[in-house]
Amino acid sequence: MKKAGFLRKIKRQGKLEAVELSGDISGSYKTKAKNCLKSAKILKDASLYENSVSESYYAMYNTLLSLLFMCGIKSENHTASIYLLGIVFGLDSEEKSIAFAKKERIDKQYYVTDEKTPDVHRKDAEEMIKRAEEFILSLRTFSSRLTTEGITKLRKKFIGIIS
Repeated sequence: MKKAGFLRKIKRQGKLEAVELSGDISGSYKTKAKNCLKSAKILKDASLYENSVSESYYAMYNTLLSLLFMCGIKSENHTASIYLLGIVFGLDSEEKSIAFAKKERIDKQYYVTDEKTPDVHRKDAEEMIKRAEEFILSLRTFSSRLTTEGITKLRKKFIGIIS
């Protein structure tokens, strides 16, 4: 399995590990996610569409980090974090959604776009905000249903994959 091999490689690099569960860190990432989403909306309204797309992605990514820390998983790699959504949590559609958002963020952040098509960029920003809102709601709903036993099972699954 390609993804598991990648995760083990990231673990060997010291960028992925099981840690103590942390409600405080998880809560901090929830706050960051909320602020990123707020920023995405402000940037869209200011016609700063590329920046809005980036902030939408980071709203999603910080929500993911919140879930990981809630379960005692520390990841310092975006791709590894995204893979964990499917391989550990079974959230395949959410994995696809944030992977798409990551690609969009990279495209908007690192590549020059045609400034003569502002409506396309506005629509991209609006779509990313919508995706971020749906992603955040989905992960928060998933998190709210997790029991202590469920978290223990997820951690064991994670440790088994990266071992």
